[in-house]
Amino acid sequence: MSPLQSYSMFFSILIIILLQSSPTSSQSHLCRSSCGNIPINYPLAIDDGCGSPYYRHMLICSDNNTKLQLRTPSGKYPVKSISYSDPHLLLSDPYMWSCQDRDNFRPTRSFSIDSSTHFTVSLQNDYLFFNCDPEKVIVEPKPLYCERFPDRCDSSCDSSSYLCRHLPECGGSVLGSRVSCCSYYPKATQSLRLMLQNCATYTSVYWRSNGAGNGPYDQVAEYGIRVDFEFPVTMKCLLCQETTKGGGVCGFDTKTHEFLCLCKQGNVTTYCKDPNFEKHKRIGAVAGTVTAVSSAGAIGVVGGIFWYLRKVRAKAPVTCGVESNENRIF
Repeated sequence: MSPLQSYSMFFSILIIILLQSSPTSSQSHLCRSSCGNIPINYPLAIDDGCGSPYYRHMLICSDNNTKLQLRTPSGKYPVKSISYSDPHLLLSDPYMWSCQDRDNFRPTRSFSIDSSTHFTVSLQNDYLFFNCDPEKVIVEPKPLYCERFPDRCDSSCDSSSYLCRHLPECGGSVLGSRVSCCSYYPKATQSLRLMLQNCATYTSVYWRSNGAGNGPYDQVAEYGIRVDFEFPVTMKCLLCQETTKGGGVCGFDTKTHEFLCLCKQGNVTTYCKDPNFEKHKRIGAVAGTVTAVSSAGAIGVVGGIFWYLRKVRAKAPVTCGVESNENRIF
């Protein structure tokens, strides 16, 4: 094998080594723990490869790490807060009616959640609909209507709703005599769409506990959409997070979705202080693991090799302008 062929083989091997060693050794630091003032903990995540694969690509953190949004089939919705003790997100929808709108109804859109995900619209939400067409929507005081027509009770929109008479945060009646209000809980996304086809607009109200400890009497109505999420607890994740076991971050391989414990010294399938760390060590395809340092190093090395090969080629023997196997670089 000629010297130039050896250089070519060396160049190819070096490129492969650089590509395989590009993940950083401190992958746990790639998982952001907050977006703005909202904590981001397992099973949720905003960085790919972190948290549970159940919620991959669902949360977006933008505007210099200050704005958190949930991605759904009906659009992106700002996240107001997240609770992990009572697993749920509280969303706001700028298209929904608010007190400031009064009887000025803006175009709206129906909120929806992908049923194949591990998010569900909470039953603690109440929906208020305004100026519904009485010929297409049953707008009646629900208690009386249900007594008269029990088989149609679930299809009626309650005009005697407490929330219609006490609109949250509005400080009194803001709806004139020309505006009607009724409360209805759609059991499916299609039901919500049908309601909006026959009503001017709608809003969502959820019941938040104020911590007074008086059961149903400590709840306060606020505007927003509560979305519940499942909390998958696995022994692997508990061991990974355990401080005495190294305090790793639960994540997953972005190619296989298999569990990974993200540690300062790299990824492992068990926990960070596993005595057999090297045996269980696994790089895993965690997004964003190529650092500027490793990239710059690769570019520098590749550039140096090309410079050297050009120098060698300049000194290579030339036989009347004809390349032979002895002077060919590649």
